Amino acid sequence: MITIVIPIFNESQIIPELCRLINEAMEGVNEPYEILFVNDGSSDNSAGVLRHYAARSSNIKVINMARNFGHQISISAGIDHAAGDAVILMDGDLQDPPEILPNLIEKWRSGYDVVYMVKRSRKEFFLKRFVFHSFYKVMQRFSAIQIPMEAGNFSLMDKKVLNVIKAMPERNRYIAGMRAWAGFSQTGIEFDRAARFAGKPQMTLMRLVHLALDGIFSFSNAPLRLATYIGVITSFLAFVGIIYVLYAKIFTDKATPGWASPVFSILFIGGLILLTLGIIGEYLGRIYDEVKHRPLYVIKEKIGFKED
Repeated sequence: MITIVIPIFNESQIIPELCRLINEAMEGVNEPYEILFVNDGSSDNSAGVLRHYAARSSNIKVINMARNFGHQISISAGIDHAAGDAVILMDGDLQDPPEILPNLIEKWRSGYDVVYMVKRSRKEFFLKRFVFHSFYKVMQRFSAIQIPMEAGNFSLMDKKVLNVIKAMPERNRYIAGMRAWAGFSQTGIEFDRAARFAGKPQMTLMRLVHLALDGIFSFSNAPLRLATYIGVITSFLAFVGIIYVLYAKIFTDKATPGWASPVFSILFIGGLILLTLGIIGEYLGRIYDEVKHRPLYVIKEKIGFKED
């Protein structure tokens, strides 16, 4: 059994074509499969369209979330309710081409536990491509684990890898990092990421930044070390400045008059302090989210499951 997990947020225009292309791609695969849509609180008619297709096909299941919980949480809900021996994660905007699905399954059959897709190119505007590339570079440089460049959510994972991810209780989730942390035998396949099929992109620049912060703060202590390095360097510069001022006062007649230097020094030090507090605050905020022990998500309705 293969489960294809697809988070949906305002994709009513794309769902019919998405279902058609997935079914076409899976026709040549000699494995039973199910498509599990996770409707993440869509405000359009996505819920109605999904209900229609679930009524027509026994291999389509739908989870309607109680509200919008976010992309990574929706993926986690799909993983928790997947019945497959392997799960394929893909986005619902058809930028992840369904025709590649047999390639992932073939790699899995050959013995790999994780098959991730590596973006060779993107049909997106320059700023978005730059943000994505910069994020992967930062993760490569500072993460405690090796996360492949340009490898996002589009992937196949064996059930034993999924069991490891299910056991991770964190709220601020970055699935690609959790997948890399789990280990096992992994391989990548390159592909060209297509343009969005229809509608407006749901992953805004601010959401990308938020996802990047989750990835960096969840898998790296580098920001805390950066705050320490900034403090050490600033203290050293301040000490050198004090020595210079004392030297100028005692041994020369070049004592610095005016207020500009002290004011700018105070502003500089104050800015570094606020930066350091902000970094610490990011970690504290995530600790606060964890200790509240709230449910990761709330399901409003499940369609197509046996218990229904």
